[in-house]
Amino acid sequence: MSAAPTNKIAPAGAKLTNWIEQYRANQLAAIASIPAAPVARLIERLREALAQDRQIFVFGNGGSAANCSHFATDLGKGASDKIGKRFRIHSLNENVSWMTALGNDYSYDDVYLRQLQNYARPGDIALTLSVSGSSPNLVKAMQWAKEKGVFTAALVGGKRGKLAGIVDEAIVIDSEHYGRAEDAQMAICHMLCYAFMEMPEIGQWESKT
Repeated sequence: MSAAPTNKIAPAGAKLTNWIEQYRANQLAAIASIPAAPVARLIERLREALAQDRQIFVFGNGGSAANCSHFATDLGKGASDKIGKRFRIHSLNENVSWMTALGNDYSYDDVYLRQLQNYARPGDIALTLSVSGSSPNLVKAMQWAKEKGVFTAALVGGKRGKLAGIVDEAIVIDSEHYGRAEDAQMAICHMLCYAFMEMPEIGQWESKT
């Protein structure tokens, strides 16, 4: 019996190390491009939603959908546990049977719009995450939400896209690279949550009765 052939892979060596270092440098630049002022304004909106018992809706596609799920978990559990009051947050990319029914019976462009039509009311918050900023299902949902008096916000990549011109608050990452933009957007989501975890007093409201 002959021995199985051995396929040897030459190590990438310095080329791989240089690529990692360059990727890290570019990622740090994307993180550094996060603008503080609009993030602070969005935290204030979350404070108001908490005080007024408003609902918060978050949604995205692909990796952004995963980030939305992560954000909803951190705000709904971690931040809520720390301040002792519950955020009413819903990640609209969780219910697969509902999304596929909407996509099949209407259009994939409607999978978030039609969920918002069931739940969203004036004064609620709709937050979407997108690198391109132009996904039709996100644009359509945000157009409807804004028309109905829902506060709209979007985290987008360097292309900005259509969302940046629609929403009430757009936070732009200075990168068009999907991985780096998504990582920076998740950093923003962590800021939105850890502001309440590390400064729980901002989630406490004195009674005015």
